[in-house]
Amino acid sequence: MTQKAYSGIWPVAPTPFNDDGTLDLDGMRRVLDCMIDQGSDGLCILANFSEQFLISDAERDTLTRLSLEHVAGRVPVIVTVSHFASDIVVARARQAKDLGAAIVMMMPPYHGALLKGTAEQTFEQFARVGEVGIPIMLQDAPLSGVDLPVPLLVRMAREIEMLKLFKIECPGAAAKLRALVAEGGEAIEGPFDGEEGITLLADLDAGASGSMTSATIPDQIKPVITAHLAGDRTAAVEAYARVLPAINHENRQCGFRAAKEAMVEGGVIASAFCRHPIAPLHPDTRAALIDLIRPLDPLVLRWGR
Repeated sequence: MTQKAYSGIWPVAPTPFNDDGTLDLDGMRRVLDCMIDQGSDGLCILANFSEQFLISDAERDTLTRLSLEHVAGRVPVIVTVSHFASDIVVARARQAKDLGAAIVMMMPPYHGALLKGTAEQTFEQFARVGEVGIPIMLQDAPLSGVDLPVPLLVRMAREIEMLKLFKIECPGAAAKLRALVAEGGEAIEGPFDGEEGITLLADLDAGASGSMTSATIPDQIKPVITAHLAGDRTAAVEAYARVLPAINHENRQCGFRAAKEAMVEGGVIASAFCRHPIAPLHPDTRAALIDLIRPLDPLVLRWGR
């Protein structure tokens, strides 16, 4: 059994919109309730899979307050606070802490393809957020384009007290997780993977204690983690083989649109609308998604019916 302080499945909440593109606030509450009923050990808001790059600052404030008030401590909530400007990241982290968030998640500072923080600037930004006094999850994702070598991550974990969790979803995630856990030791309190769990088994073998997936089928993915952490790898392999076709389709064909389509199918929310320039899923891609998850009998397809 893992001794890590942070473990399990902590999916990302999608952000529902009405068909006219406005926020569906009642739908947001239903999303959060569904995710808690799915057995999530915690959840994350305003991440990339929440379409944070399509949300205004005012909407972000609304969603942060609504989500933390509605969850009301039923499970821990991670609030994503990434921004290129360190002052803005610190202000977002302070707001999240004041409103009751358990953790903040942030990528290294970047803006577009060419503006990227150096190793020292990345360290400094995380250190400043650490002074806010809320646990931090570092997101090592290809989207940022920032190189985060293991020695830098270990240094940050050892010198920034509040940096406790690491979401590793870069290419070769298992190898990086294995090295991070081996070199960082007790400083790595929450080694997680992401990418919808498409490399979950290898990442668990490498020492991951949890995963941040989408909200599509976390109840069906959680048994993989539970079995592996309990030392039953055979059961974990069987559980993973059961869900992998659906995970693969989501990761390679759908992206963040999958969770909203599944929630529409199950009556959780009314619309799968995505703001321009994001295109809706092709009907055939959507149909294949539903066909792959329906045999798994996930709660998302029954929750609102």
